[in-house]
Amino acid sequence: MVTLRFTFGECVLDQERRELTLRGQVVGVGPQVFDLLLHLVRNHDRVVSKDDLLEAVWNGRIVSESTITSHINAVRKAIGDSGDEQRLVRTVPRKGFRFVGAIEGGAIEGGATGETRQPGGSEIASHASGEGRETPSGPALPGKPSITVLPFQNLSGDPEQDYFADGVVEDIIAALSRIRWLFVIARNSSFAYKGRAVDVTEVGRELGVRYVLEGSVRKAGNRVRITGQLIDATSGTHLWAERFEGMLDDLFELQDRIAESVVGAISPQLERAEIERAKRKPTESLDAYDYYLRGMAKLHSGTREAIDAALPLFHKATELDPEFASAYGASAWCHLWRKVNGWMTDRPREIAEGVRLARLAVEFGRDDAVALTRAGHALGHFAGDLDGGIALIDRAVLLNPNFAPARFLGGYLRAFRGETESAGEHFAHAVRLSPLDPEMFRMQAGTALAHFFAGRYDCAAAWADKALGNLPGLLVAIALTAASHALAGRMEEARQAMRGLRALDPSLRVSILKEWLPIHRPEDLTRFAEGLRLAGLPE
Repeated sequence: MVTLRFTFGECVLDQERRELTLRGQVVGVGPQVFDLLLHLVRNHDRVVSKDDLLEAVWNGRIVSESTITSHINAVRKAIGDSGDEQRLVRTVPRKGFRFVGAIEGGAIEGGATGETRQPGGSEIASHASGEGRETPSGPALPGKPSITVLPFQNLSGDPEQDYFADGVVEDIIAALSRIRWLFVIARNSSFAYKGRAVDVTEVGRELGVRYVLEGSVRKAGNRVRITGQLIDATSGTHLWAERFEGMLDDLFELQDRIAESVVGAISPQLERAEIERAKRKPTESLDAYDYYLRGMAKLHSGTREAIDAALPLFHKATELDPEFASAYGASAWCHLWRKVNGWMTDRPREIAEGVRLARLAVEFGRDDAVALTRAGHALGHFAGDLDGGIALIDRAVLLNPNFAPARFLGGYLRAFRGETESAGEHFAHAVRLSPLDPEMFRMQAGTALAHFFAGRYDCAAAWADKALGNLPGLLVAIALTAASHALAGRMEEARQAMRGLRALDPSLRVSILKEWLPIHRPEDLTRFAEGLRLAGLPE
């Protein structure tokens, strides 16, 4: 059984009560200082790196060196130590920190991957700050979404295919590990279940995770079929299932493609499941991440009422966690969506606020793909810095190649930049990554934009219609429909679309198109203005 009370020097650290006492007196410390001390104490057998601290204490979010230093100093002060003496917490230059005091009681926690070595040598997943569920058979759930990927079953009857199935799973684990909001069990712990008949709910309890991904591999001739299913281990509910097929001509390419497809498909499913979980929690028990999830549910729908409701939820998230980069990025993006749809009531103030929030997202989220994606897209619109916005989103793609919004929002900025073919590839890749994405209407409208600037008006109108089928009030899509029909000579359809556009935003004029959308090439702006003018938009 895991010990929850640690004694060292004149201090007692009580994990269950989240209380630190020094010489019998309770010492008031903040939650992150407490988690930092707890993590160091539980890992006193090794040097704890900065990356390990970021994962355990800040849930994977990047913070400045000065923030870490100030928290280490606060830990030392709370336990009667100092930077000069370092009797209990020692700084190891260029390596990290180590707790060197003699400890009575406690479990020894493993590395930054989240593995814990319990007495007896078995490896299970753990996390410094739990969500409150701890059972005799396993640790508490982490404070963020958690998943393990079990070894896929080889149904081929061919032992030679084991290595292929294992390679797919390892690629999926590596890809999921790039998602900073997700706690992923390391490969060694997952593969402890290889060859065993398992109960996924029991696996969830043993590893301390909410979600389990399992699957199988079947080879038939020169084709291979892989199936995967995502299960909520706390309830046994199946959340998602899919089948992927390919030729065995290039095993490694197929392995990579399947891993990308699986990760791209389950990421939105995980987010939806987390959103539903946050919705069920009583308001008085919500934390920053719960407010963020509720805000994302609103953001995905794209309506004016939903965006108005999302902004205060994101603001509450950053109020509770002032370094929550993704929440800053989402807030900035809400202001962008208000601008694009003509909903702003004080344009200069909202644009300035959007820029401020986007820059905070970049400042606190330099290694956060979600924050960089939303912030980069917002800055591209608000500041007209398409190259800078593309650079931020490209960094997001490097950090998480399977994050569909990075692909389609990067596609928008490339379309505005005039790079229509590259933009189209980005939209197509996003659709392949996330074919059931709640933001599909954005991918469809973006594809229409790329076709329009490439002069393919029939394709542009068709894709714009698809977007309007998913979100009828999407101003960009209606404008593209009107301009495309007009330039293709279908004036009745163009005028009908223009009536819809004027009803949504009576203030839009040809003369302010450049202020509405950051269209870079003069010929693209001229073409768009000509189409809208022909359809009936006033100067």
